[in-house]
Amino acid sequence: MLAMRRQADVLITLFFFIIVVSLFPLGVGPEMNILRAIAPGVLWVAALLASMLSLGRLFSIDYMDGTLEQLLISPSPLFLLVLGKMVSHWLVSGLPLVLMAPILGIQYDLSMEALSVLTLSLLIGTPILSLIGAIGAALTLGVRGGGVLVSLLVLPLYIPILIFGAGAVEASAAGLGYDAHFSLLGAFLLVSLVFAPWAAAASLRISME
Repeated sequence: MLAMRRQADVLITLFFFIIVVSLFPLGVGPEMNILRAIAPGVLWVAALLASMLSLGRLFSIDYMDGTLEQLLISPSPLFLLVLGKMVSHWLVSGLPLVLMAPILGIQYDLSMEALSVLTLSLLIGTPILSLIGAIGAALTLGVRGGGVLVSLLVLPLYIPILIFGAGAVEASAAGLGYDAHFSLLGAFLLVSLVFAPWAAAASLRISME
């Protein structure tokens, strides 16, 4: 609810994704074979960068108004509160990208099967981006230039998600099997869901000290 009250933050993420994805067909030209070949990478990279735009605000507002201190001394387990923040971040920054992706994918002449695989890969992959990104946001909390540091911390960890997410779409477009890509994305999601809230909670305690 707090995030939706700041609709400008939500719209910036969505508009960034739309603009980046829409500019590539204009720059590359109307050659459909080229567009179909670059579509998985373009859409996934745009979604990754768009999701990173809001990472700096994940804990910073609570840090500035003192809410974070109250969360730290709350009787509720901190990792559950952090998990709630992660889920909220995905709902307002990741889910809109998932919903817009198949519409934007039409510009690249992707088949219906490829669009379905793209949507499903983003549905599995974008929560991982929020979970991992929250750890970086917690580690750089209150640090000057934290936005740049978050990018440096989380981008290397995002690379496997990018590879397997885009790879699933490429495999679908080529008529190959993509089950292995989804299995690996699902494994990453489960591991991140188990360990990321604990790591982010510990990072918040370190940052507040």
